[in-house]
Amino acid sequence: MPDLRLALMQAPSPAGDSEAAFVAVERGLRAAGAAGATVLVVPESFAPGYNSDAIAELALLHGEAWQDRLALACRAAECGLVFGYAERDGDVVYNAALALGTDGTELAHYRKIQLYGPREASIYRPGEAYVTFNLVGHKAALLICYDVEFAPHIAALAAAGVTVLLVPTANMLPYTHVMRATVPAMAANHGISIVYANYCGVEGDLSYAGGSLIVGADGEVLAQAGMGPALLIADVPRVDPARLSSQARDYRAIARP
Repeated sequence: MPDLRLALMQAPSPAGDSEAAFVAVERGLRAAGAAGATVLVVPESFAPGYNSDAIAELALLHGEAWQDRLALACRAAECGLVFGYAERDGDVVYNAALALGTDGTELAHYRKIQLYGPREASIYRPGEAYVTFNLVGHKAALLICYDVEFAPHIAALAAAGVTVLLVPTANMLPYTHVMRATVPAMAANHGISIVYANYCGVEGDLSYAGGSLIVGADGEVLAQAGMGPALLIADVPRVDPARLSSQARDYRAIARP
């Protein structure tokens, strides 16, 4: 068994049907677990779907029966899960992600810091903190979609010792540069392996860009999806330190002009 085998599921949005989301995740966990994956990452707000008109009404309470259902699925598959969902907390809704271990135990719960555009700002309250956790001996963290495009966030997590970043996302056309360039560059520049799990297909007025990928800490793309549904699984190697970025060590701060 490799040191760390990571998986992602690229799928169409459930489009408001949370039951369909759970069924798809259970199926994905069975397949990822059968392949020996440590954890499966699924897209942003997979329940109830990213572009649903009823996100506030369909948002889920953290820790309720739906979480028990996913925990049971993790235990049955012997595979962990990172699940993006709309979280209801009183009168407030967050764009959240939940990490469960192979035994279904909650490892981390995160709320998206960088909300994207006026639509997200009208639905969600932004999160205020990073979360890190132990993933079979690796220090891991969660970010969601737009978060990963901000170098200061990646730098802060790298400085805290994070080596694996798990990212549910809902990236739409035409922003394919994020998968082609931004995510691999963030991985290489900060020495962090990244799993970036996107949607595919169409939901309302959004056409998703697919292109989900798993990137090593040296920026090498280990696996990447096309435009359709996919289950990607990749072994993340322990990278030769000589191939990792030396920017953090060599950076020279200079006075602003």
